[in-house]
Amino acid sequence: MDIGEVASRSGVPASTLRYYEERGLIASTGRRGLRRQFDAGVLQRLALIALGRSAGFSLDDMLHLFGPDAEPRIDRGMLAEKADELDATIERLGVLRDSLRHAARCPAPRHLECPSFQRLLRSCSGE
Repeated sequence: MDIGEVASRSGVPASTLRYYEERGLIASTGRRGLRRQFDAGVLQRLALIALGRSAGFSLDDMLHLFGPDAEPRIDRGMLAEKADELDATIERLGVLRDSLRHAARCPAPRHLECPSFQRLLRSCSGE
């Protein structure tokens, strides 16, 4: 299928497909005229890239998740590390969410007088 069909079916813009090809994340099988051609397997690879990106993997990380034969070679350790990072992020965001909710309903006349709000400020400033 040509690059336009891949873009249409995957929702990934043609410019991004060209960039992914330049980075080595996907490979075209040739050209028909001026249009790059891809095999149907590129759609699964693009879905894996989208999944990895939504999980917070960089494009460089994604390169390590694909073998030179375009087959995924999932590094389970790398996945476990990313899951741990996500757990830490979720925990941090949960604390922030709870602090913001407290600040929204805090009975203190001014937020700067609220001890909970002061803790939130200190945590954001690195103190």
